[in-house]
Amino acid sequence: MQFYKKDAHAAKSPLNLFAVTALTLALAACGGSDGGDPAPQAPETPAPETPVEATPSAISLKHLGRHETGQFAVSAAEITAYDAQSQRAFVVNAQSGKLDVLDMKDPAHPRHVGIIDATPIAAGATVNSVAVKDGIVALAIEAAVKTDTGYVAFYQAADSSYVSHVSVGALPDMLTFTPDGKTVLVANEGEPSDDYQIDPEGSISVIDISAIEQPVVRTADFRAFNDQKQALLQKGVRVFGPDQTQALAAGATGVYRTTTVAQDMEPEYIAVSADGKWAWATLQENNALAKIDIENAKVLDILPLGYKDHGLAGNGMDVYDEDKTLTIDIRPRPGVFGMYLPDAVAAYSAQGKTYLVTANEGDARAWGEDNAAYFGQAEDAKKGVPALIGDPAQGFVEELRVKHLVHKDGFARRLGDDMPAHLIAMAEGALLDPSVFAYCGAEPGNKPGDCRDDEELGRLKISWTQGYKLNDDGSPKFFDKNGNENPAGRWLMYDKLYAYGARSFSIFDEDGALVWDAGDQFERFLASNECRLRAARDLPCADFFNSQHDEGDAKKDRSDDKGPEPEGVEIGVIGEKTFAFIGLERMGGVLAYDITDPNAPVFQDYLNTRENWVDNPETALASAGDLGPEGLKFVPAADAPGGKPLLIVGFEVSGTTSVFEIEQRFDK
Repeated sequence: MQFYKKDAHAAKSPLNLFAVTALTLALAACGGSDGGDPAPQAPETPAPETPVEATPSAISLKHLGRHETGQFAVSAAEITAYDAQSQRAFVVNAQSGKLDVLDMKDPAHPRHVGIIDATPIAAGATVNSVAVKDGIVALAIEAAVKTDTGYVAFYQAADSSYVSHVSVGALPDMLTFTPDGKTVLVANEGEPSDDYQIDPEGSISVIDISAIEQPVVRTADFRAFNDQKQALLQKGVRVFGPDQTQALAAGATGVYRTTTVAQDMEPEYIAVSADGKWAWATLQENNALAKIDIENAKVLDILPLGYKDHGLAGNGMDVYDEDKTLTIDIRPRPGVFGMYLPDAVAAYSAQGKTYLVTANEGDARAWGEDNAAYFGQAEDAKKGVPALIGDPAQGFVEELRVKHLVHKDGFARRLGDDMPAHLIAMAEGALLDPSVFAYCGAEPGNKPGDCRDDEELGRLKISWTQGYKLNDDGSPKFFDKNGNENPAGRWLMYDKLYAYGARSFSIFDEDGALVWDAGDQFERFLASNECRLRAARDLPCADFFNSQHDEGDAKKDRSDDKGPEPEGVEIGVIGEKTFAFIGLERMGGVLAYDITDPNAPVFQDYLNTRENWVDNPETALASAGDLGPEGLKFVPAADAPGGKPLLIVGFEVSGTTSVFEIEQRFDK
């Protein structure tokens, strides 16, 4: 139902309006150009009535239609965008390195009508992201060598014709328009090369497209923060990547060093305020946000997001992935802290303020993980092969399971397997502080039966780069293997363990202060009797709790990693309410919340359109349904074919693009 604002012209009755019009015509017929009084002007045409969208009491999701590429696990459908004028959807197809164009006039049957190919701009280029505004399509284009300069290109949505392009930073990823459509911002992630020998600076390009044929680029970089590293560390910003230039110059001695701040920042996703003055970029690996002054193309501040205490009631987690009987064990884990490490972020206005909604995915740095030289060589006494510590200059890997971090035999036992060169160069082994981890049996010497057990914390993946005790000068505090403080002991003592992601979505204020977090709602809902899978909602979620998105029957497979792994978030306004839609990358599906009150979001619905939960989707793709949601795009009713709000979602694993209708309930 549509409601309408009362317009001033509506006060005139049809009869009165007819009389006025007739009198005007008569006077006009009598008048001339003889210098007399000018003929009266006809009254202006009444302005069209402005529709006011009804406000639903609640919403739910219904699957309408799907476009299939037939490509499995090659990111054949990632980021989605929509143009209301042409009623076309634009979907990043990383498998082809191009953009798929879908006719959405019948949203139940999306139809492929063309592609946009970025390779004429740069040979071997890959499309990473897309955004659309006022009939203009903007593409973020990664160079064939990802550490080289990237591009942003512009096309007409109506016919996919090329307009212009500009050079930006290395590995441009997510991009977005300001509300007035005059500026495009792109997050230049600046990821290092896989061997970490080259590490470009991260930045945000601010592109003025007032003259779309000749865009003007300015760069908001992080160089002003290079001399503020210690202050940022003290605030809680993660600045932790190695400076390979120094390591190589030092002969790869294994001394742990960090990069410049500008190199270490890796902008991932951008949100813009409603007035177009400010933007915020997620710095995912740094667990922070960058606040940007758009007019001056300047990073104003780096805002740490803090850590989620998984030891508190309501912040529990399931951490064991090998119990295929599916015993779900969601409970608080004292001493374990979640690094929010958000991927997507969206901004909205409420109560006269701007709020930021984050999908707390989590992401580890793992460069050189396939390089044997980085992990060294284990001792083989039978063959006379000595142990060889890996070369820190050959990569950087921060992720390690708890059971491999704290073991009575120290780090050497994992040489040649998964022992990071930087860690073993710093210490011989690590312990858990019994005063913190006594609840799971931690005691000096890491004896069997303690927190290392798989059923406790053993298989949980954490970052070894933080959480160990420090001296006043910030250097590691060393212990002997029995837990006695001893500078010559060369053993670390961890009193905190930092896990990846927060298994939730959060709402922050514009200064990065936490307003609300979903706690353990996601995992508890997925384990509940209320949750159902498939479009027909006929399969218990608990039977496939924390499943992996590219396997068949993979129960609890992601519990040791990042749980359901929320990655994408989109905001939609319907009437006077604001809703958040969150995509769960691994478990799959989309959650909907009413976030009108940022202090008290309300769960609305969950729909997971993966259909086949048993067979390997690689060999049963036709029956798989949707796997691995990546990019979400809300289409308001006024812009949608059929006049009902929609959600368009790209699924990177199944290579499908699905359209969901947002059904509304109106309580009397």
